[in-house]
Amino acid sequence: MIIVAGEALIDLVPAGPAADDELPALLPRRGGGPYNTAVALARLGSPAAFCSRLSTDHFGEALLRALTADGVDTSLVQRGPEPTTLAVAHIGDGGSATYTFHAEGTADRLFRLPAGLPPAARAISFGTCSLVLQPGAGAYEELMRRASGNGLFTALDPNIRPGLIPDADAYRARFRSWLPHTTVLKLSEEDAAWLAESTDLEDAVEQWLASGPYAVVLTRGGAGLTVRTRDGVEVSVPGTETDVVDTIGAGDTVNAALLHRLDHHGALTGTPALDADQWRDVLAFAARAAALTCSRAGAQPPYASELEGPVPR
Repeated sequence: MIIVAGEALIDLVPAGPAADDELPALLPRRGGGPYNTAVALARLGSPAAFCSRLSTDHFGEALLRALTADGVDTSLVQRGPEPTTLAVAHIGDGGSATYTFHAEGTADRLFRLPAGLPPAARAISFGTCSLVLQPGAGAYEELMRRASGNGLFTALDPNIRPGLIPDADAYRARFRSWLPHTTVLKLSEEDAAWLAESTDLEDAVEQWLASGPYAVVLTRGGAGLTVRTRDGVEVSVPGTETDVVDTIGAGDTVNAALLHRLDHHGALTGTPALDADQWRDVLAFAARAAALTCSRAGAQPPYASELEGPVPR
């Protein structure tokens, strides 16, 4: 089982273009980086569980129903009467999305450290708002340290949302404290530059690898993905071409596809020592899965069967 720990929320996505003097109509869509990752894992065929706190409001009920419908284990989901976090999406040129969050006093912020994880757990993934918003962030951090100490493969995608981070320097220090407990660090070039406070990502990746992760995977949008490992492997693959509707959920799909394909190679271990050809296969699989998500509106990760057909152009 692969566990995904973090927030679930509702994305409010523009229904279409609006006139200059009007606000766009907004459609509610299930979302949140960890939530999307759990759904994507299950759709790809990996046994997945979601570890979070969901509201008992109608949005929370919809989030829970969808997890169950896709076969995600929800035994680690906590419930509470607090409202569901809302993220208002703005779709820019090229389909890129930025967000405004309404997260004060919401359910996912009150996540508590679970007593334990299922014996079947072999890997756990963390990221996004759940590692920012206290007091829940502290519980997720402790879960990360505990899981790593128990030998689980740990994946981290910071998925930076600057508007949610009140003290950038303090967050960067916390990020560095997570690295000794991380097996694979995945992040976009933009997030890497923000964390490193530099566009010299080669030096930053080298420093991060020296701090603990076995591998660092950088996503470069349509240009593809690159991995560097402690063993000196460095592999890049191009992106898979598609007609982009929006990029919502693309990075989360990459998270799931990496974990799914690493598992295919028997690499969900503390030192997933793959050779260059195996990493190339993993990255290419992730690029194809992400392209399918980008080809449709909102976070709609692909099912395994869709990866066998052509990517929409």
